[in-house]
Amino acid sequence: MADPLKQFQITPLIPLEVAGLDLSFTNSSLWMMITFAVSVIFFTIATRRMELVPTRLQAFAETLYEFIANMVRENIGTKGFEYFPLVFTVFMTVFLGNALGLVPFSFTFTAQLAVNFAMATFVMLCVLTFGFMKHGTHFFSLFFPPGTPLFLAPIILPLEIVSFFVRPVTLAVRLFGNMLAGHILLKVIAGFCLTFASMGTIGVAFGILPTLFNVLLIAFEFLIAYLQAYVFAILTCIYLKDTVELAH
Repeated sequence: MADPLKQFQITPLIPLEVAGLDLSFTNSSLWMMITFAVSVIFFTIATRRMELVPTRLQAFAETLYEFIANMVRENIGTKGFEYFPLVFTVFMTVFLGNALGLVPFSFTFTAQLAVNFAMATFVMLCVLTFGFMKHGTHFFSLFFPPGTPLFLAPIILPLEIVSFFVRPVTLAVRLFGNMLAGHILLKVIAGFCLTFASMGTIGVAFGILPTLFNVLLIAFEFLIAYLQAYVFAILTCIYLKDTVELAH
């Protein structure tokens, strides 16, 4: 049976080293570019000719737009609609990264902890930057709300600071764990199917059940791909809300 972890191995496609730093173009980089290209091509084609009676592609693109727009309005408010491009980009990157990883011989870059942590850290840096730009030093009252008794500061301040900076870790690990576990399970069951198939007629008969189960599991993984993108996007909205609504 093939190693189920081999699918997560990063392979250099164009080796490049600068000053001892490995800057190789890898399979992970390739599928990030493919994700970007698929997104751009889809929305370019879908919105090229906007019709009053939308085509299927236009209707799907508009549905995605409204879905994220409603998410932003409900979780940040109308003042937070300026963050729509960020939230939309986060959702599409995670969703397409998850979904394209189900294509045979592809690479799931969202199953890489470093990639997820980079995305989550970028979101939190945006929260800090926008919060400081809008509220100045008052933004740091997020860690110690006004009116809180000073004698609680030694307890509340460390807890709030740790809680804030742990957010990227929880975002990254949640997505990483779900993608890793799902793809490993798919690979293991597919290995069983191939093993049965190599056993002749009887093996093929026994392999039908795990094959059907794997088909259902792929459909389930596609649903997980969407749910994880939704969770990542909605948590991004919740974190960005701190830059809009701040206690005085």
